[in-house]
Amino acid sequence: MRVLILGGDGYLGWPTAMQLAAAGHEITVLDNYLHREIAQASNSQPLIESPDLVQRAAIFEEVTGKSIDVVIGDCTDYQVLSEAFTRCRPDAVVHYAEQPSGPYSMSSYDAAHLTINNNLNSTFNLIWAVLEHAPDCHIVKLGTMGEYGTPDIDIEEGWLDIEHNGRKDRFLYPRQAGSLYHTTKIFDTDMLWFYVRTYGIRVTDLMQGPVYGLTTAEVELDPRLRPSFHYDDIFGTVVNRFIVQAVAGMPLTVYGSGGQTRGYLNIIDTLQCVDLVLQNPAERGELRILNQFTESLSVNELADRVQAAGKHLDLDVQIEALVNPRKEAEDHYYNPAHQGLLDLGLEPHLMTDDVLVEMLEVVHEHRDQIRPEVVLPRVRWAR
Repeated sequence: MRVLILGGDGYLGWPTAMQLAAAGHEITVLDNYLHREIAQASNSQPLIESPDLVQRAAIFEEVTGKSIDVVIGDCTDYQVLSEAFTRCRPDAVVHYAEQPSGPYSMSSYDAAHLTINNNLNSTFNLIWAVLEHAPDCHIVKLGTMGEYGTPDIDIEEGWLDIEHNGRKDRFLYPRQAGSLYHTTKIFDTDMLWFYVRTYGIRVTDLMQGPVYGLTTAEVELDPRLRPSFHYDDIFGTVVNRFIVQAVAGMPLTVYGSGGQTRGYLNIIDTLQCVDLVLQNPAERGELRILNQFTESLSVNELADRVQAAGKHLDLDVQIEALVNPRKEAEDHYYNPAHQGLLDLGLEPHLMTDDVLVEMLEVVHEHRDQIRPEVVLPRVRWAR
């Protein structure tokens, strides 16, 4: 099929493009390098420098013989997105083109404004590009499990059946995000649901947990194809930060009591999930919501696992609690459903010692590039 990937230069966008192109799909990627610019401006550059998108596509074609069409442009400019649709006539669009950091969105007025403008306008423009150019196109939007927050009831897959005063109905599951970034993702879901029920577009909204990992099948062909690996406090997920801290000889910094529990998944499984939903698209007039993770772990459990994996490499990994810079429940109930993707055929790759050791080994090769000063919290929710 013809697939347009918005945010194709990102940690997930670029591996998705490679995997789908390698499988024989016609891939167009669109990106404006916003993430690179923000990372540079906030002193949050990745551990390993990545070639730009045009260079990446050239390297990929050199080692695989498969091409990826590159468009440099801004999804918040409707003319740019409209021209991209005309250019590639997509059967499906994978939407990664959002500012992805909770801490960044909470760091200043300018960061908050950029997050709202970029995330909501890119989704709005995507909807209208579909309506005007490709009404049957399947939108695959990367949401986040962070939309749900940590309610004291079980988390369903997007929807909740309610009985009230003797009547029943089905509603979007209540959302209560913990950062402005996660709140923009709630707005995305609400906006998509409006246009689904009004115009009958087809949408799959993937509520994704934090992703970890450095290696995909294409990276084994050429390490220059590796996804960007952020380990700082703004763009680095907790697993990435812990891996780098272990290699650098820093204590693993647990925020607060460490009971914060989330659903995690390997980057390999992100690619697998996206492929599965592209093969099994939502129906016209359907907003299909799938919770995308493979295992739930607390921050304390993550720290223990990284500490144990470090022993295989003779790393003396210590764990240290910090005052939590965020406003969040540190100990809470957490029981989210995630059967939908398993029913579609997801075969999970879990966070084993071998997986963590491999990550430690890759980071160890680049240990001279670690900047310890960017790992500790630089953004606090309370002002």
